[in-house]
Amino acid sequence: MATEAPTDDNYASKYESNKEAGVTSESSDTASSPERVRNFDTRTEKEKVIDEWLPITSSRNAKWWYAAFHNVTAMVGAGVLSLPSAMADLGWGAGVTILILSWVISLYTLWQMVEMHEMVPGKRFNRYHELGQHAFGEKLGLYVVVPQQLICEVGVDIVYMVTGGKSLKKFHDLVCTDCKDIKLTFFIMIFASAHFVLSHLPSFNSISGLSLAAAIMSFSYSTIAWTASVHKGVQKGAKYGNPNTTTPGKVFGFFNALGDVAFAYAGHNVVLEIQATIPSTPEKPSKVPMWRGVMVGYIVVAFCYFPVAIFGFWMFGNQVEDDILLSLEKPTWLIAMANLFVVVHVLGSYQIFAMPVFDMIETLLVKKLHFKPSWMLRFVSRNIYVAFTMFIGMTFPFFGALLGFVGGFAFAPTTFFLPCIMWLAIYKPKRFGLSWFANWICIILGLLLMIFSSIGGLREIIQDAKAYTFYS
Repeated sequence: MATEAPTDDNYASKYESNKEAGVTSESSDTASSPERVRNFDTRTEKEKVIDEWLPITSSRNAKWWYAAFHNVTAMVGAGVLSLPSAMADLGWGAGVTILILSWVISLYTLWQMVEMHEMVPGKRFNRYHELGQHAFGEKLGLYVVVPQQLICEVGVDIVYMVTGGKSLKKFHDLVCTDCKDIKLTFFIMIFASAHFVLSHLPSFNSISGLSLAAAIMSFSYSTIAWTASVHKGVQKGAKYGNPNTTTPGKVFGFFNALGDVAFAYAGHNVVLEIQATIPSTPEKPSKVPMWRGVMVGYIVVAFCYFPVAIFGFWMFGNQVEDDILLSLEKPTWLIAMANLFVVVHVLGSYQIFAMPVFDMIETLLVKKLHFKPSWMLRFVSRNIYVAFTMFIGMTFPFFGALLGFVGGFAFAPTTFFLPCIMWLAIYKPKRFGLSWFANWICIILGLLLMIFSSIGGLREIIQDAKAYTFYS
């Protein structure tokens, strides 16, 4: 599935030869525009060489099914395993309602993102912040979008470091019951070691094989999670009331559960970058195959999320763990396999969310700080990023609390209401019309979700930090 990319040395050679160039030329990057616009490109040869080296714009030969499994890999991850626990704090009525609303609203805002990718003739918004700059202005767009996107993508990579380490530890403990206990810290380091290698795959298309494997694994362990729960049946003493006994506990637990749901819908942060890898012509714009891939991906998401959330909570009640696989103990071989599937999946998910970060870092180094595009530059910068996420994951291994806080503070804006704000700013729909109302409803719900779930997640982090001893 992977596409071989030209070497960094070739790009470095081109970069040097065109360093002083200021000649404009025709572009193959604007195929979605009319002919007279498409053939006009104001980029210099130097800028074109850099764009061909950067991971987001280096390859445009992806198919619609690439978009499908990239979206599944980005969406279905650690979040699905926490949904039964979120249901325990939300309750049946609120839990099912919020799950359905989140699925519908996030699909709507994802459609908006796909539509806005090529809204300007002759231009593709290849990155989230480029769309933000078009909507809000060059400087304000960066200030609004880049911090949110970085918090999302770096945050989810940190969470996946913890998830990968915990799943490796669970697999080890299940298959080797007589082995000496090994601290979670070391399993996080083992998981991170794979990323010191995988992170040097240059672009989205080069990780398509890994992404496909991750998507298959996510569907597999989600299926194992809910079918194994059904097989165990309703546990003796299972209760469906709120697990918290105090009023503050119930309120903050509800808030944190909102963040868990928000974390489960994380794919918006990379959707424009994924669409940027799909070829586009005036006859066949990229939004057609991209939307097909999104719909297939969202159907898979529904088949993963709803059974896991509903059956997991139904079988275990309010005593379900924040990672449902921890509640499942038998059959041992099946639960061990599911945990191994999680490891493979978060390997792919980590790379999906890391790629836009790599693109930002390399753009800053090459375009702003004027480093030469090279293999060594990419090697050093990406290894530093992996080491950073590993260190933070080892320092704060609080899975459930991290989901709630990162989901609320970061994913709620970029998924639930920032696309709507951009849509209103760019298209300016008729006041009090259907589109105007729909977008403002999403904005208000998204803001409430961000505020409440951030509060709940932060409280959970503080509580877990007090209860956790790093060297225990």
